[in-house]
Amino acid sequence: MTPEEPGPTDAENGDGERDVLGNRCWIQKLREVFTWRLLKTTAMGQMLSAMICGSAICSQYLATDFHVNAPMLQNFIYYVLLFLTYSTILACRKAQSEAPAFQLLDCFVIPVLMVLSWFILKTRYRAMHYVAVVICLLGVGAMVGADVLSGRDQGSSSDILLGDGLVLVSAVMYAVTNLGQEYSVRQGSLLDFPGMMGLLGTLISGIQCAALEQKDIAAIRWNWKIGLLFAAYALCLFLLYSLMPLVIMLTSATTVNLSLLTSDIFSFFFGVFLFHYTFSGLYMVSFVAILVGFVMFNATTLASTAPVSPAKRDEVQGVIDGAVPCPEVKDGPDGQVLSQDQAGAAEQEVMRSTKI
Repeated sequence: MTPEEPGPTDAENGDGERDVLGNRCWIQKLREVFTWRLLKTTAMGQMLSAMICGSAICSQYLATDFHVNAPMLQNFIYYVLLFLTYSTILACRKAQSEAPAFQLLDCFVIPVLMVLSWFILKTRYRAMHYVAVVICLLGVGAMVGADVLSGRDQGSSSDILLGDGLVLVSAVMYAVTNLGQEYSVRQGSLLDFPGMMGLLGTLISGIQCAALEQKDIAAIRWNWKIGLLFAAYALCLFLLYSLMPLVIMLTSATTVNLSLLTSDIFSFFFGVFLFHYTFSGLYMVSFVAILVGFVMFNATTLASTAPVSPAKRDEVQGVIDGAVPCPEVKDGPDGQVLSQDQAGAAEQEVMRSTKI
């Protein structure tokens, strides 16, 4: 430095240090929000969404290209797979131990599920959770608008009120089912829900097939393509209901339903190439909005009083082989059950208040 060149002042040095500290603070905050666990949870949720997309594509191929109208037979096959896999395991364990209507459905089931979780599972949502859900539902609205503009909304205009009413009732029943599934995986075994679903689903869908679809099944002209589509449909839903208890255990039933909102968009993306759908930029807007809302929902911790036993944590840890560590449960000041992250935040708050 020459005598003519003035050196940096103390104020400039202080500003530079504050900028560095500010940048480090922002980086630390981003790391706290976008954790490896959040990435894995998002990926697993989108895997479930992709399974639903695959089953929808198989059904559409069967209906449009091969004129097969046997939905109960399709469901019967994957119920049998669930029964043979999980019901058998449960039976062995017991022996050892004791001897756009669719978019409307998507939109309505999430708030119903949140209300039921609030009262029954004692889940306490924060303001950011509600903001995230609204963003996801706005994404669904963009998807509905894209369907209308592209001409995919080809439903009949007759009996709209009856149809919408049945969809809303179905949404309530589906929300109750999801709530029961979350309660089951948290209080029982990860195999309980798919095992009982396979057993009861096989019995009920078998009776439905025998009573309602005999003529439709007899009319099917079987070939390897139809058999492959039936097998792919059953495999997609088998994987869906095999992975869903694990994802619900790691997150919540509400989180899973937010993940499944993208299944219609995945179906559209495949439909552009397979069924020549008309592309619309609103689908991209919808996809981004749903993913942003999903990340916001998962980045904000839930406060729930539904405890998870140590045995349950060990079971999940064994299933995923340490890939996703299960949250440790601790007691809060009011008897509230806190996750590991929440307990750490509470301890830090106590330390800060003590210093003050």
